[in-house]
Amino acid sequence: MMRSLWVAATGMHGQQFNIDTISNNLSNVNTTGYKQIRADFEDLIYHNARIAGTPATERTVTPTGIQVGHGVRVGASQRIFTQGSLRQTDGVGDMAIAGEGFFRVLNIDGSIGYTRDGSFKIDSNGQFVNSNGYRLLPELILPENYLPESLAVNQQGRVTVRIPEQEDPIAVGQMMLFRFVNAAGLEAIGENLFVETGASGDAVRGMPGVEGMGKLHYKFLEMSNVSVVKEMVGMIVAQRAYELNSRAIQTSDSMLGTANGLKR
Repeated sequence: MMRSLWVAATGMHGQQFNIDTISNNLSNVNTTGYKQIRADFEDLIYHNARIAGTPATERTVTPTGIQVGHGVRVGASQRIFTQGSLRQTDGVGDMAIAGEGFFRVLNIDGSIGYTRDGSFKIDSNGQFVNSNGYRLLPELILPENYLPESLAVNQQGRVTVRIPEQEDPIAVGQMMLFRFVNAAGLEAIGENLFVETGASGDAVRGMPGVEGMGKLHYKFLEMSNVSVVKEMVGMIVAQRAYELNSRAIQTSDSMLGTANGLKR
């Protein structure tokens, strides 16, 4: 059986994964805080028909070898944590991170999650929660009689409110951010959440705007960093590569048909 059939098949599998990745990026183009995923590929093992450097004569060696590849496979799917654009929303609990860092939330199972999605809400207990009701950590409880229009968060994460019959705002808490040595090593679990892994390293806690942490922008949201134009170009390239691999299979089949017809 011709090797090219199986080699081209690996190429089609690889480009299918590429299209799946691009489709996921495009489907999340309006997802708050979403980070683009890139598919990385690597070539497979090689058959060495002749190794470079083997003796050719008593005084010379072969300058190059003869190698035949066995195709391609997916090496990794890497998340690109570049900054997304900020959009003003005027939402009471909306916050965006400009720079490095994640918000920390308490998942429903008691585990810790991290997110760039700052579309928080205020629940009946006066706490910041995400769209699924997961509490922001460290917990921040607003006074029962606070004036909603007076809520403010500065770029360093200091939260202040005003209460009736008091002109000066009072501080009610401090927002904290968390960053990782290798953010690309975080595991995405859906719902705009990540969990730390052995590859990401432990979370490093810090105040916004201090020691490399990003700054907070209140009543803003960070949009997806997906570039629609780049993804569409990538889709065209992946589609053509898929077609070329399928054409290689058709050509190999035609060559086998020719060989089979020699006996006639």
